[in-house]
Amino acid sequence: MKYPHEVQEEWFHSLITTAQATVWGRKYGYESIDTIDTFKERIPIQDYNSLKPYIDRMIAGEQNLLWPSDIKWFAKSSGTTADRSKFIPVSEEALEDCHFQGGKDLLTIYCHNKPDAKVFTGKGVVLGGSHKINQEGNGESISGDLSAILIRNLPFWAEMYRIPDLETTLNPNFEEKIERVAHLVIQENVTNLSGVPTWNVVLAKRVLEITKKDHLLEVWPNLELYLHGGVSFKPYKEQFKKLIPSDNMYYLENYNASEGYFGIQDRLDADDLLLMLDYGVYYEFLPVEQLHDEHPKTLSLDQVELHKQYALIISTNAGLWRYMIGDTIKFTTLNPYRIQITGRTKQYINAFGEELIVDNADSGLEEACRLTDALVKDYTAGPVYFNGNEAGAHEWIIEFEREPNDIPRFKQVLDEKLRELNSDYDAKRFRNLALKEPIIHIAPPGIFYQWMKSRGKLGGQNKVPRLANDRTYLDSVLPLLKL
Repeated sequence: MKYPHEVQEEWFHSLITTAQATVWGRKYGYESIDTIDTFKERIPIQDYNSLKPYIDRMIAGEQNLLWPSDIKWFAKSSGTTADRSKFIPVSEEALEDCHFQGGKDLLTIYCHNKPDAKVFTGKGVVLGGSHKINQEGNGESISGDLSAILIRNLPFWAEMYRIPDLETTLNPNFEEKIERVAHLVIQENVTNLSGVPTWNVVLAKRVLEITKKDHLLEVWPNLELYLHGGVSFKPYKEQFKKLIPSDNMYYLENYNASEGYFGIQDRLDADDLLLMLDYGVYYEFLPVEQLHDEHPKTLSLDQVELHKQYALIISTNAGLWRYMIGDTIKFTTLNPYRIQITGRTKQYINAFGEELIVDNADSGLEEACRLTDALVKDYTAGPVYFNGNEAGAHEWIIEFEREPNDIPRFKQVLDEKLRELNSDYDAKRFRNLALKEPIIHIAPPGIFYQWMKSRGKLGGQNKVPRLANDRTYLDSVLPLLKL
C-alpha cells in the first residue's frame, strides 16, 4: 500500500528475469528486456487461444515453456463467457505466493478490522469443485476447479479449520455433494462460509430444510463471516440477510480467479477491493474503448484514473504473459489502489451501441427490487434484434426469490436506472428509436439450476452468465420456461 509502484516494478523485473530461459522467454528475448516499455512493445497482448498451444504441451508433460518450474496443476475455467473449457496453469509459486498468500491476508485483514473475531473458534464450510488426473503424453497433469486445486494443496493447519472432509469436498457429483455436506455440517460449530454465492444459497436452503429451522443462526449461532467472490454480490445481498438475520454478520469479498489472486475487501463497510500488488503479478490496464483496436496501448498503475473502465492485463508467476483475463475493473481510490469489478469483456450487450455492462445490470436490478420489494435469485439477458422497422430491445429472464409486488413498476424502474447509469443506453432508448423498453420473462423456481445442470455446470466456480451480446443463452433457456 505504501510503495505500490516500486513493488510492481520489482515484480516486473523478477518475472522477466526468472523466465529468461523458458521457450517463451527465448522467443521474445527476455534477456534484453530492461524496461516496461520494451516489454509492451515486444510482446503482444495475449488471450487463451494464443497461449493454448503452449498450455496443451504443458498438459502433455512438457516443461519450461512459459515458466521454469514444473507445472502439473491446471485450473479449469468456469466458462462464464464461453462453453469451451480453458485450462490455466498453476505453478507452485502461484499457489504459495499468490493464492495462499491471498487467503492468509484476507483472514488477517478481517481479524485486524474486527479484533473480537471468533472465526477460529469453529470451522469454515468450503464448497469446493472437483478435479481429475490426466494421463497424457509423457507426464501426468491434474485439472479441476481452482477451489479443488487449492483445497487439494492446503497446508495441514488450514485443513483443521475446514469442513467437509476432502473426499466429500471433491465429489464431482454436485447434487450428491450438497446432500452429503448438508447432513455433515449441521452438527458442527460453523463460524464462517466461503465460496460462490449461488451454490452457498443452495446449501443453506437444504440445511434449513433438514433442520426445519427458519434461518442459519438457529443452526450455527456463532456464524459471523461469509467470504465470497466469483460473481457480484448485489443480487444475493437480500437473500443472505434473510438467511442470516444479524447485524453482526460480515461479508467480505475477494477477487480470486483461476489466473491469480488480485483483490481483497480491506474495509468492512465498503464495497471495493484493495488491489494486491505483491503476489507475483504485474498489472497493466487497457482502456475499454481500445479493446478492439489493432494496437491497443495499456497503462501502468501510475497512469490510471478514477472511475474509468479498464480491461485487466496480467503477467504472472505461472507464465501468463500480458494475458487479458476477461474482467473489467474501475478504480475507486488511488491511494491506496482500490478497485471494483465491473463486468467481463465478453459479458455485455452492445448490439445497438449501448455498451451495457454487468455492473449496470446488477445496480438496475438492485434498485428495481428495492422499490418493488423483490429478490432476484438469478438472471440472464441479451438482445432482441431489429425486425423490419421495429426497434430492438433487451430481453431478460429473471428467476426471483421473491417476485415484485408490481411487475410493470419493476420493469419501469429497471429501465430508468439503466438510463441513469449508462448514457449510451439512454441515448438508444430515446423515443424508442433504437431500443424499446425491456422485455422481462419471470422464470419458474429452479429454472437456472435445471439449465446449468443440463450443461454440466453445477457447483464449483460455475456461474450463470449474466449478459451476452447474442441470443445463445436466451435461446437456450427460453424453451425451458414453456415446459
